[in-house]
Amino acid sequence: MAILLPLHVAISVVGLGSGFVVLAGLMRGQRLDGWTALFLGSTLLTSLSGFPLPADHLMPSHIVGVISVVVLVVAIVARYPRGLAGPWRSIYVVTALIALYLNVFVAVVQAFLKVPALTALAPTQSEPPFAVAQLIVLALFVGVTVAAARRFRSTLVLR
Repeated sequence: MAILLPLHVAISVVGLGSGFVVLAGLMRGQRLDGWTALFLGSTLLTSLSGFPLPADHLMPSHIVGVISVVVLVVAIVARYPRGLAGPWRSIYVVTALIALYLNVFVAVVQAFLKVPALTALAPTQSEPPFAVAQLIVLALFVGVTVAAARRFRSTLVLR
Protein backbone atom coordinates (compact mmCIF):
# COMPACT_ATOMS: atom_id res chain seq x y z
CA MET A 1 0.00 0.00 0.00
CA ALA A 2 2.96 2.34 0.62
CA ILE A 3 3.77 2.48 -3.09
CA LEU A 4 0.17 3.21 -4.12
CA LEU A 5 0.07 6.89 -3.12
CA PRO A 6 3.28 7.91 -4.96
CA LEU A 7 2.17 5.87 -7.98
CA HIS A 8 -1.29 7.51 -7.87
CA VAL A 9 0.33 10.95 -7.73
CA ALA A 10 2.70 10.16 -10.62
CA ILE A 11 -0.16 8.88 -12.78
CA SER A 12 -2.15 12.01 -11.89
CA VAL A 13 0.69 14.24 -13.06
CA VAL A 14 0.87 12.31 -16.36
CA GLY A 15 -2.91 12.71 -16.74
CA LEU A 16 -2.73 16.44 -16.07
CA GLY A 17 0.20 17.05 -18.42
CA SER A 18 -1.18 14.95 -21.27
CA GLY A 19 -4.62 16.46 -20.70
CA PHE A 20 -3.30 19.95 -21.33
CA VAL A 21 -1.57 18.74 -24.51
CA VAL A 22 -4.89 17.21 -25.65
CA LEU A 23 -6.68 20.46 -24.79
CA ALA A 24 -4.21 22.41 -26.94
CA GLY A 25 -4.83 19.94 -29.77
CA LEU A 26 -8.58 20.30 -29.45
CA MET A 27 -8.23 24.07 -29.62
CA ARG A 28 -6.36 23.60 -32.93
CA GLY A 29 -8.81 20.99 -34.22
CA GLN A 30 -6.22 18.19 -33.90
CA ARG A 31 -6.93 14.68 -32.66
CA LEU A 32 -3.44 13.90 -31.29
CA ASP A 33 -4.16 10.18 -31.10
CA GLY A 34 -1.17 9.15 -28.95
CA TRP A 35 -1.58 11.98 -26.48
CA THR A 36 -5.31 11.30 -26.30
CA ALA A 37 -4.76 7.62 -25.46
CA LEU A 38 -2.21 8.60 -22.80
CA PHE A 39 -4.57 11.20 -21.33
CA LEU A 40 -7.66 9.00 -21.24
CA GLY A 41 -5.73 5.97 -19.93
CA SER A 42 -3.77 7.80 -17.26
CA THR A 43 -6.79 9.79 -16.11
CA LEU A 44 -8.84 6.60 -15.82
CA LEU A 45 -5.98 4.98 -13.87
CA THR A 46 -5.80 8.05 -11.63
CA SER A 47 -9.47 7.75 -10.76
CA LEU A 48 -9.32 3.99 -10.24
CA SER A 49 -6.10 4.06 -8.20
CA GLY A 50 -7.63 6.58 -5.81
CA PHE A 51 -10.31 4.21 -4.55
CA PRO A 52 -8.07 1.81 -2.57
CA LEU A 53 -6.21 4.65 -0.82
CA PRO A 54 -6.81 4.48 2.93
CA ALA A 55 -10.15 5.89 4.03
CA ASP A 56 -12.54 4.79 6.73
CA HIS A 57 -15.62 6.39 5.16
CA LEU A 58 -16.98 7.72 1.89
CA MET A 59 -15.10 10.91 1.07
CA PRO A 60 -15.65 13.67 -1.50
CA SER A 61 -12.62 12.32 -3.39
CA HIS A 62 -14.46 9.02 -3.88
CA ILE A 63 -17.47 10.84 -5.32
CA VAL A 64 -15.23 12.83 -7.68
CA GLY A 65 -13.58 9.54 -8.66
CA VAL A 66 -16.90 7.91 -9.52
CA ILE A 67 -17.98 10.93 -11.57
CA SER A 68 -14.62 10.95 -13.33
CA VAL A 69 -14.86 7.25 -14.24
CA VAL A 70 -18.37 7.71 -15.67
CA VAL A 71 -17.31 10.77 -17.68
CA LEU A 72 -14.20 8.99 -18.95
CA VAL A 73 -16.18 5.95 -20.08
CA VAL A 74 -18.42 8.25 -22.14
CA ALA A 75 -15.34 10.04 -23.57
CA ILE A 76 -13.71 6.73 -24.47
CA VAL A 77 -16.90 5.45 -26.15
CA ALA A 78 -17.28 8.72 -28.08
CA ARG A 79 -13.63 8.68 -29.17
CA TYR A 80 -13.12 5.04 -30.05
CA PRO A 81 -16.25 2.91 -30.72
CA ARG A 82 -18.25 5.92 -32.00
CA GLY A 83 -15.25 7.38 -33.83
CA LEU A 84 -16.19 11.01 -33.16
CA ALA A 85 -19.06 10.66 -35.66
CA GLY A 86 -21.80 13.27 -35.60
CA PRO A 87 -22.71 14.43 -32.09
CA TRP A 88 -20.07 12.12 -30.59
CA ARG A 89 -17.38 14.64 -31.51
CA SER A 90 -18.84 17.28 -29.20
CA ILE A 91 -19.67 14.68 -26.56
CA TYR A 92 -16.03 13.59 -26.61
CA VAL A 93 -14.69 17.13 -26.23
CA VAL A 94 -17.04 17.98 -23.37
CA THR A 95 -16.49 14.74 -21.45
CA ALA A 96 -12.72 14.72 -21.98
CA LEU A 97 -12.49 18.28 -20.69
CA ILE A 98 -14.77 17.54 -17.74
CA ALA A 99 -12.34 14.73 -16.85
CA LEU A 100 -9.41 17.15 -17.13
CA TYR A 101 -11.30 19.73 -15.06
CA LEU A 102 -11.91 17.15 -12.32
CA ASN A 103 -8.17 16.40 -12.25
CA VAL A 104 -7.40 20.11 -11.95
CA PHE A 105 -10.11 20.51 -9.30
CA VAL A 106 -8.43 17.80 -7.22
CA ALA A 107 -5.00 19.35 -7.85
CA VAL A 108 -6.28 22.66 -6.45
CA VAL A 109 -7.67 20.83 -3.42
CA GLN A 110 -4.31 19.12 -2.89
CA ALA A 111 -2.45 22.41 -3.33
CA PHE A 112 -4.55 23.99 -0.57
CA LEU A 113 -3.85 20.97 1.63
CA LYS A 114 -0.10 20.68 0.99
CA VAL A 115 1.25 24.17 0.17
CA PRO A 116 1.72 26.04 3.47
CA ALA A 117 0.92 29.48 2.06
CA LEU A 118 -2.35 28.22 0.56
CA THR A 119 -3.20 26.21 3.68
CA ALA A 120 -2.81 29.40 5.71
CA LEU A 121 -5.28 31.16 3.41
CA ALA A 122 -7.89 28.40 3.61
CA PRO A 123 -7.12 25.88 6.36
CA THR A 124 -10.54 24.19 6.14
CA GLN A 125 -11.12 24.80 2.42
CA SER A 126 -14.36 26.58 3.27
CA GLU A 127 -12.76 30.03 3.20
CA PRO A 128 -13.20 32.53 0.32
CA PRO A 129 -9.69 32.09 -1.21
CA PHE A 130 -10.38 28.41 -1.84
CA ALA A 131 -13.83 29.12 -3.30
CA VAL A 132 -12.45 31.88 -5.52
CA ALA A 133 -9.64 29.65 -6.79
CA GLN A 134 -12.09 26.87 -7.64
CA LEU A 135 -14.53 29.31 -9.30
CA ILE A 136 -11.73 30.71 -11.46
CA VAL A 137 -10.72 27.20 -12.53
CA LEU A 138 -14.35 26.32 -13.28
CA ALA A 139 -14.91 29.50 -15.32
CA LEU A 140 -11.73 28.91 -17.32
CA PHE A 141 -12.75 25.33 -18.07
CA VAL A 142 -16.25 26.32 -19.14
CA GLY A 143 -14.75 28.86 -21.53
CA VAL A 144 -12.12 26.56 -23.03
CA THR A 145 -14.61 23.68 -23.29
CA VAL A 146 -17.03 25.80 -25.32
CA ALA A 147 -14.18 27.08 -27.51
CA ALA A 148 -12.65 23.62 -27.96
CA ALA A 149 -16.01 22.05 -28.85
CA ARG A 150 -16.53 24.70 -31.54
CA ARG A 151 -13.01 24.49 -32.93
CA PHE A 152 -12.70 20.72 -32.84
CA ARG A 153 -16.06 20.31 -34.53
CA SER A 154 -15.35 22.71 -37.35
CA THR A 155 -11.64 22.19 -38.11
CA LEU A 156 -10.76 18.54 -37.62
CA VAL A 157 -7.19 17.86 -38.74
CA LEU A 158 -5.96 14.27 -38.62
CA ARG A 159 -2.69 14.00 -36.67
